[in-house]
Amino acid sequence: MKKIAVVALGGNALLRGNETGTIQQQEKNTYDTCINLIKLLDNDFNIVITHGNGPQVGNILLRNEAGYNTYKIPKMPLDICVADSQGGIGYMVERQLRNILAEKKIRKNVVTMVTQVLVDKNDPAFKNPTKPVGAFYLKEEADLLARANNFIFKEDPRKRGWRRIVASPEPKDVLNKKIIKNLVKKGNIVIASGGGGVPVYLDDKKKLQGIEAVIDKDLASALLAYEIDADDFFILTDVPKVYLNFGKPDQKALDTITVEQAEEYLNQGHFAAGSMGPKIKAAIHFVRNGGKETIITESTQLGNPKAGTIITQN
Repeated sequence: MKKIAVVALGGNALLRGNETGTIQQQEKNTYDTCINLIKLLDNDFNIVITHGNGPQVGNILLRNEAGYNTYKIPKMPLDICVADSQGGIGYMVERQLRNILAEKKIRKNVVTMVTQVLVDKNDPAFKNPTKPVGAFYLKEEADLLARANNFIFKEDPRKRGWRRIVASPEPKDVLNKKIIKNLVKKGNIVIASGGGGVPVYLDDKKKLQGIEAVIDKDLASALLAYEIDADDFFILTDVPKVYLNFGKPDQKALDTITVEQAEEYLNQGHFAAGSMGPKIKAAIHFVRNGGKETIITESTQLGNPKAGTIITQN
């Protein structure tokens, strides 16, 4: 039996911060990221790939506004926008993977799955939305949109404008987990739970309904990883290791740490809420729930047994 790895691609896997987001840029970035994933196949892993969708779903929301303002095309809710981004990003990742597998003469199937993730409609996050989505607006524009759509806006901490904020509830269950586990155990590469998954909840009649929310991608990936009994959980980011005092003269790279140490460093404030913090929380979730280890690193380091920061049980 081969080992199973869940690999969470960071936002820079498809779209870099200094880019406009053309399809040519995204496809090149996707190819460059995916070619490193093959190293895991060489190390005897079967893999499930998850990914972020922040820039892409933001662009979809912009198209929502433009289409409505210009042509009165009905706006789509956030769950539909997340599903749209899952399909588009999954298509790009799957196509580039197929090209790379063909180049390397590796015979494997690749499948993309639009994945729903269950949340609790009574999650406290719905009373305290914190997740920014979409474009930056002037205060006057934000006020108009808030009145027209019942949206909530907050000013960006870096004073770049006002952004819509939505709830980021805790993921409770990945609804396609059994199918994903079955497919990956048979050697297929599965792309799933993109952007944290499409957020759904059960109403009073036990029917699934979409909801306006964005689920944290790393937490949803950790949940999927332990639900399918993955051995390893890889979180890919833009730095080779996790650091204490990141960006300061006394920054220190972490090699192997326990979940207790990770929690201690997190509580000490070493990992920012908007960057490494959610990744450390996801790493802890996976290992606490029976996973062997979480590895946080950049994609070029895959396949190197000494790469990245490894978080273990003890």
